[in-house]
Amino acid sequence: MSTKTFADWQDLASRIDIPRQALIDGQWVSAQSGRTFACLSPIDGRTLAEVADCQAEDIDAAVRVARRTFESGVWSNTKPTHRKKVLLRFAALLERDREQLALLEALDMGKPIGDALAVDVSASIRCMSWTGEAIDKVYGEIAATGPDELGLITREPLGVVGAIVPWNFPMLMATWKIAPALATGNSVVLKPSEKSPLTALKLGQLALEAGIPPGVLNVVPGYGKTAGEPLALHMEVDGLVFTGSTLVGKYLLECAGRSNMKRVYLECGGKSPNIVFADAPDLDRAAEAAAMGIFYNQGEVYRSLASAGRTLDP
Repeated sequence: MSTKTFADWQDLASRIDIPRQALIDGQWVSAQSGRTFACLSPIDGRTLAEVADCQAEDIDAAVRVARRTFESGVWSNTKPTHRKKVLLRFAALLERDREQLALLEALDMGKPIGDALAVDVSASIRCMSWTGEAIDKVYGEIAATGPDELGLITREPLGVVGAIVPWNFPMLMATWKIAPALATGNSVVLKPSEKSPLTALKLGQLALEAGIPPGVLNVVPGYGKTAGEPLALHMEVDGLVFTGSTLVGKYLLECAGRSNMKRVYLECGGKSPNIVFADAPDLDRAAEAAAMGIFYNQGEVYRSLASAGRTLDP
């Protein structure tokens, strides 16, 4: 819980460093076209920053860097204990900068600073630290075979992972995507929503500080048609992870089929149904939970709460 007053937050907002360029190969770069788009705050409509409007050529550059770093083994071939140490350091940096991250989320997405602190940032820290702790606890297997056979099952990184995330929980959705991908040794190209790209760019900065090698995590802001689609169609992307609308999810499956049949992992939108049985002990609580599940986060949330009054932890 922060002890900052409204005036304190206003002062921090006036001084905060807002990221605005793409992160490719560990370098902050403008879009090759020179284009930018206005990152608008839904709080008051003001322009927070002119952010790099990346296109297909920028996506291609990021993917090729991710492929090169993956093949080099600079991250993919490191010991699990090393990756664990780096991801736990990443989580510690999220904790260190939690107020800056929450403020960026609030300014960029419009949610209350208290929600950004208690839910988005806190859950992102837990996700990063839990995933980091799990790295050296996920083992291979020995398959059940006859006495004259030996079947070994190993777990290997997929390669280059493209991640496309929405505007409603920008930081958390990005962390959900990048933490498991990085933990298992993959290289990542992250395409945040053009409506809320700022915390994704900040995550890229903190990843470098944590010790993730340049080019392993690349963050490329832009629009769905001009950046997301080229990422989904790219022949050097081995896996695609996405949270967003069902319509776009279906299209990404089509893109995978049109390109290299890359693996696609989807979390698509829709309002979660509630089933309330006749013997439910507290119908008022069930109704309150259903209402919270619909309207929490301005209604921009895809699931209901298990019980009324519980803090949502997507």
